[in-house]
Amino acid sequence: MTPEESTEIDVEEAEGEDTSEEAEIKETEEEAPTEEKPTAAEEAVPEEEEEIVEERIYTVPLRKAYWTGSRLRRAKRAVRILREFVERHMKPEEMRIQPEVNERIWSRGIQKPPRRIRIRATKNADNLVRVYLAEG
Repeated sequence: MTPEESTEIDVEEAEGEDTSEEAEIKETEEEAPTEEKPTAAEEAVPEEEEEIVEERIYTVPLRKAYWTGSRLRRAKRAVRILREFVERHMKPEEMRIQPEVNERIWSRGIQKPPRRIRIRATKNADNLVRVYLAEG
C-alpha cells in the first residue's frame, strides 16, 4: 500500500464519519416534538357559548381623564372612568374588560387616551359583564 492510497482511504473514512454524524443530528431533530399553541380565535370560542341576557352598545365619554392633575395618569384614569360608567349602567356583580378595549385606550400612550370610545357590554346569566369594542 502506497502512501497515496492510505490518504485516500483516510479521506473516505473521514467523509463517511461526517455523514453518519449528520444523519444522527437529523434524526434527533426529527424526533424532537413540535408543540403548537392554539390561536386566539380557537381560545375565544368557549366564551361565546355563554347565554347572553343583555347586550348594549355605549359611547363612553373619557374627556374627564384629561382633568387629572398629571399628564402621566390620563390613560389609567380613562380605564377607571370606563369601569365606573359600565358599573353605573349595567349593575354587574363582576366585570371583565377585554384586552382590545384596554389596548385601544392605551394605543396613543399614557398621556393621550381617546376622548371617547364605543363599547359593547354584554351581561350573562351569572351577572358577569364583559366589555368589548363595538364594531364600526
